[in-house]
Amino acid sequence: MTRRILTVVAVACALATLVLGLVFAGGRSPSSLDAAAASGVSSLGHGLLNTLVLPTEPYVLLPAIAVIAGTCLYRRRRADALLAVAGPAVAVALNTWVLKPLFDRWKDGTLVYPSGHTVSLVTVLVVLVLLARWKAPAAALGVVLLGCAAVGMIGLGYHYLTDIAGGTFFGTAVVTGLRAVTPRRAPVPSGG
Repeated sequence: MTRRILTVVAVACALATLVLGLVFAGGRSPSSLDAAAASGVSSLGHGLLNTLVLPTEPYVLLPAIAVIAGTCLYRRRRADALLAVAGPAVAVALNTWVLKPLFDRWKDGTLVYPSGHTVSLVTVLVVLVLLARWKAPAAALGVVLLGCAAVGMIGLGYHYLTDIAGGTFFGTAVVTGLRAVTPRRAPVPSGG
């Protein structure tokens, strides 16, 4: 992706995070959309829901980040390794310490907008898509994982659907924004 496209995606996703956050700022109850989503997954079993949220867990995501960064370092792609580590770290820190207190949306005594589970997962998935040779299959896998995790988070009562949407927008904004400003090596011309 070109820097211009990355910048447009980052700005659009940041604005979507902000607008959605302002709509639900200070809220303590679900919207009609949130309630419909919760109703739609209410019949699923607890064991299945726990399995669906596994991709959002630190014990899954931290090793994934280490493998991605290690592979990039092995291939001498230091800027990509930095993106793999900094993207999730910056997004999670900003989400936890700035956005959640700023938007002040609560569910069961916990700040929930944007969803930290979602920010963690989406940042890793966006890094994978940006670094993947075959972007379409990587993006498709990301959509499936995010969809499954969303069902699990809603079914277990961790988040409202709108929290997950906000986390998706914010995680995408941070990683694409960092990628847009990260200097990359120019390709080496062939000798023949």
